[in-house]
Amino acid sequence: MLSKRLIVAWAFFTLCLMAAGIVTLVLSIVWRQPSLLRNLTFSNLDLTAGTVLGSILLGTSVLSILLITLRGKRPLVLLNWILLLDGIAILFVATFIWIYTLHERNNYHAVFGRQSNATKIMIQDELSCCGYFNATDEVAFGGTFCPDQAAAIAANSFCVTPIVQFADKRLNNVFSTIYGFMAIVIGLFLSSMCIIKKRQESERFEKIDTKRASRFV
Repeated sequence: MLSKRLIVAWAFFTLCLMAAGIVTLVLSIVWRQPSLLRNLTFSNLDLTAGTVLGSILLGTSVLSILLITLRGKRPLVLLNWILLLDGIAILFVATFIWIYTLHERNNYHAVFGRQSNATKIMIQDELSCCGYFNATDEVAFGGTFCPDQAAAIAANSFCVTPIVQFADKRLNNVFSTIYGFMAIVIGLFLSSMCIIKKRQESERFEKIDTKRASRFV
């Protein structure tokens, strides 16, 4: 017989996994909406990875509810194998983002350089800067802050610092949160292992009771 504490723990981690999947999926969709600096920070690849990861976590939580209702240990063994794959996916996505943050200045130089001149001008006006590393690096003339080369040189304000500061804070929050999902996966994995152990004991006692009963027939 499963204890109430074990059932509550398993249900808690399952709900947490479901919440993690929903939050990841929703943010990956919402963050695709037009936003000048956020669209610069997160690429389509980042958001697609978030969508896939959110779908995996949400799907696993729903599947776990279905598997727990089945008798025997095999459904939960299958669930734990799926959780191992979930853990690999979490580590892959979080580590990918973390590695990206190690070279943010150069990485976002390439991102900034790929933007259209119209987008660069909007970014420069938004952040009050001209060019990326200097006033002649990937600069786009126009708008209110950098109308021409003379204004860009006179401003002596470059985009690398505000762009990296904006991106660094958000990327750090994202990969730290995704790494935190591992605690949920590990908690659900251990809870499932405990339930598997209890079911094994129950099956063993049932076999013993069956053998004893057959002796008296």
